[in-house]
Amino acid sequence: MRRFPVWLAVSGLVALSGAPAGLRAQGYSVNEHGSCAMGRAGTAVAAPCADGSALFYNPAGIAGTKKGVWTISAGVTAIAPSGGFTDDATGLGTDLKDKVIPVPALYAIGGLTDKLSVGIGAFAPYGLTTEWPENSQVRFLGYHSTIRAIYVQPTLGYQLHKMVKVGAGLDINLLFLKLERRVDLSTQFAAPGVTFGMLGFPVGTDIADVKLSGNGTGVGYHVGMIFEPTDRLSFGVRYLSRQKVEVEGAEAKIDQVFTGIALPRNNPLGAPTGTPLDSILAPQFRGAGPLQDQGGRTALRMPEQLTAGVSVRPIDKLRLLFDVTYTNWKVFDTVAIITDLLPQSNLVEDAGGTTAWRYGAEYEISPTTSIRGGYLFHDAALPQGSVTPNLPEGKRSEFTIGFGTRLGSKLHVDAAYQYINQQNRRGRTVEFGQPDNGLFEFKAHLFGATLTYTF
Repeated sequence: MRRFPVWLAVSGLVALSGAPAGLRAQGYSVNEHGSCAMGRAGTAVAAPCADGSALFYNPAGIAGTKKGVWTISAGVTAIAPSGGFTDDATGLGTDLKDKVIPVPALYAIGGLTDKLSVGIGAFAPYGLTTEWPENSQVRFLGYHSTIRAIYVQPTLGYQLHKMVKVGAGLDINLLFLKLERRVDLSTQFAAPGVTFGMLGFPVGTDIADVKLSGNGTGVGYHVGMIFEPTDRLSFGVRYLSRQKVEVEGAEAKIDQVFTGIALPRNNPLGAPTGTPLDSILAPQFRGAGPLQDQGGRTALRMPEQLTAGVSVRPIDKLRLLFDVTYTNWKVFDTVAIITDLLPQSNLVEDAGGTTAWRYGAEYEISPTTSIRGGYLFHDAALPQGSVTPNLPEGKRSEFTIGFGTRLGSKLHVDAAYQYINQQNRRGRTVEFGQPDNGLFEFKAHLFGATLTYTF
């Protein structure tokens, strides 16, 4: 019989990269990189917190650190997502696996002079993890997806004027991708224009388990400015640049999944009665078959972000903040996947730009302790038809609370909680081009803690 081109589910890698996938703020961005800022809904561009997280939120915020004063900060945000998918036709539901995902951040800043400051930070502004049961109905698009983009950012900040601070940093991006998915026999071609499904083989017949992974390194930059006309009012702007990351060393590990099907009499493959289907498929996984373990490459673009904000202190103890962020997910236009043994795949994605609106407040209840709260909302990056189990995303409203207190003269601790309430979103568990076939639900609880030491 004709060798059929099961193409690895290589499109799954693009589902990971080009159709951004559940740990996300927008697309697959993550904005929780300091518990102080997290407690006030991420409003930090005009008045960054004093824990080093300005390296992410606005590098101008490190300017003005007194000469010889150093601050080291370490924190983690634990993200506990929950959600599921309900199929329209069957009414069957599948839940995301229970999993707590840690997102760490580390910062160090110091004053070289009273005007010039230096810092270095490590954080993950883009990332995701979605994990479903391996035998669930979503498995043919992806039962495990991971993107991890760790930015290491050396930074300089300078006090240009008593009212003006500027800062800039170089972002070195250490990117890791992983996708695990199954291949459905019914969607593969037995002959040109003829799928196994057309020949009567049942939908949902697993024939391969594909594990795709790859690493790459990219370089970008951060710039920011803060303008403080009075001690009660400040404005800030910050830009995170676009990056292109070449993933040259991707690997695809492919294992045959045995169906146990014995072909009946007069079967459409023309094989003798009782022939195991698995023996017919086996040559595709060895010798000159296209479904051997193989290498590949692609390129991903990390979108640029632009944030502007204002901070107002109507009274001495109260600070009110507002930020707006635009993220250009439109950079996901066409993604080319090239593998050693399979044809190149060029997939077009329809992600659009998103805007997040953030409102925060901080109140000093004593000289050493502050409480915080905030609210944010944003639109979705993906249009109808692009929502998949790799990224079950939609419009979101998020609520935050937090506090910070000093422990002695040098140590400070901050803690925060955030609740993500996402609108239910129609999506699909079938290949691109087919209509949405169910409803995705998603919620998450986030818990953050940060320790800061100044000396």
